[in-house]
Amino acid sequence: QISEPEFSLFGSDIDSAVITADEVDKKISAHTGPISIAYELIDDRLHRYAVALDKATAFLVHSSEMGEWANNSAVEKIAHDAKAVAREKGLTGVIFDTSRAAYLVNPGVRSQEVKDLLERWGDGSQIDESSPEQVLLTTACALFGLRDSLTKELSDRGLAKLYQELELPIADLLALMENRGIAVDKKGLETLAAFFDGEVARETKIAHDAAGHEFNVASPKQLQVVLFDELGLPKTKKIKTGFTTDADALTWLFEKTSHPLLAALLRIRETKKLATTIEGLLVEIQKDKRIHTHFAQTVAATGRLSSVGPNLQNIPVRTEEGRKIRECFISGTGFDALLTADYSQIEMRIMAHLSNDEHLLKAFESGEDLHATVAAEVFGVKASDVDPEMRRQIKAMSYGLAYGLSSYGLAAQLDLTPPAAQDLMDRYFERFGGIRDYLKTVVEDARKVGYTETVMGRRRYLPDLLHDNRQRREVAERMALNAPIQGSAADIIKQAMLNVQGALLDGKYTSRLLLQVHDELILEVVSKEIDEVSELVRVQMGKAYPLRAPLDVSVGIGKSWNEAAH
Repeated sequence: QISEPEFSLFGSDIDSAVITADEVDKKISAHTGPISIAYELIDDRLHRYAVALDKATAFLVHSSEMGEWANNSAVEKIAHDAKAVAREKGLTGVIFDTSRAAYLVNPGVRSQEVKDLLERWGDGSQIDESSPEQVLLTTACALFGLRDSLTKELSDRGLAKLYQELELPIADLLALMENRGIAVDKKGLETLAAFFDGEVARETKIAHDAAGHEFNVASPKQLQVVLFDELGLPKTKKIKTGFTTDADALTWLFEKTSHPLLAALLRIRETKKLATTIEGLLVEIQKDKRIHTHFAQTVAATGRLSSVGPNLQNIPVRTEEGRKIRECFISGTGFDALLTADYSQIEMRIMAHLSNDEHLLKAFESGEDLHATVAAEVFGVKASDVDPEMRRQIKAMSYGLAYGLSSYGLAAQLDLTPPAAQDLMDRYFERFGGIRDYLKTVVEDARKVGYTETVMGRRRYLPDLLHDNRQRREVAERMALNAPIQGSAADIIKQAMLNVQGALLDGKYTSRLLLQVHDELILEVVSKEIDEVSELVRVQMGKAYPLRAPLDVSVGIGKSWNEAAH
């Protein structure tokens, strides 16, 4: 096959040609030094790609085939979001990923496409948008300059180690996990979907009977007429279109009136949400009877992972119905069970570590129930005399502090008056002065330098800490309290994943890592390895970071995700 004639971009700046996958293989093997790759995906699958050998030489390949160079890690590669290709085809030897680098440099920025990065960190090279082919060629060439400027930005901010040793290897591991996917019981999910649809229909009829006529339960307008005009129920918060009928308002109305219509409406909303979640799972089941989620590594500003297609984090954890959905995630062919492992109270342990509060550290050392131990301190009673209500209040308080909760927020959450909530807070801080001082200094320090830092040095920039508008300032202050704790938890769980993966490879185990959801790792295991792998996971997760309140790992095994949840 004869190559198409070379066409040059902007006069003669870039040498470019359209060549075959075999021809590009030859060019790459003759080349020394890193190459860069830009790609086009259609429905998650590689459609075609461009390879650049330097800032001015690029080739376009109209093919979804990549040669052995793609999985030869000796061929060093620069890419923007390499995981998107790696999850399907495999792509190893990625020494620089501009999307991961830009995210670490400033995690709060929404649009981090190559074009945006060039505006901010570029060397003046532009993407030629005159045709899709030119976009690919010029993007591949532009990645070299971006690598140079982002490398400097990372090292100026002290992020080079975090990038090289955590974010880049995690991107490789996530691609592998996405490629593996997790097996699901399709029939089970379909049965649940039918059940929830039935529930919606049944409750809708109850709602119509309670109102005395049919109406559209999903229409806020019709709902207002029924609730406030016809039934004369107490008015909720005023909004532009009348009175609000959101979930909180309906819950409040139900608590006030116990009207059967509200019970039905709340149940409809809950079951509709579950039905939607299940539909979202069903459409994502692939030919291999598995679901392959996409882990988003550059979305949450704190450093945590999220997932889309499907979102596995919105499956309710604590409800019976959420458990039924988890029951449908199972071990696949060739494996015997799922293993789940998570950290207990990781945020509180990080809080104890960062604040170095002696009372909180002692509470962890005692090995007793944490919230009861803390409650005993605050209320000045023996741990055995702490009742469930005291424990509940202190638990809400402890976790609330890590989220920058105000005494008003606490009052609303615990159904206390604001003065009573403030009093509880004061008593808490009297006993745990280290926490109070830490929370105060963390915001002050962030205001001075403009960012917060995690235990591994991950930054979150918060320019709004100096904003004139009080509301914007307070939002930023809450983020400043939250980011070091959430972000440190993210660092630790990522390190744990790398530890577990490394140990599984070293021991040549068949068992493998599949998912990370809400700080929980999910592995697919074979019977004969269960004891060894459980111990391996416990050890590797436990040594992810030396906290002053040491990490505590719990492990569970079961046929399904629900059964394995300890």
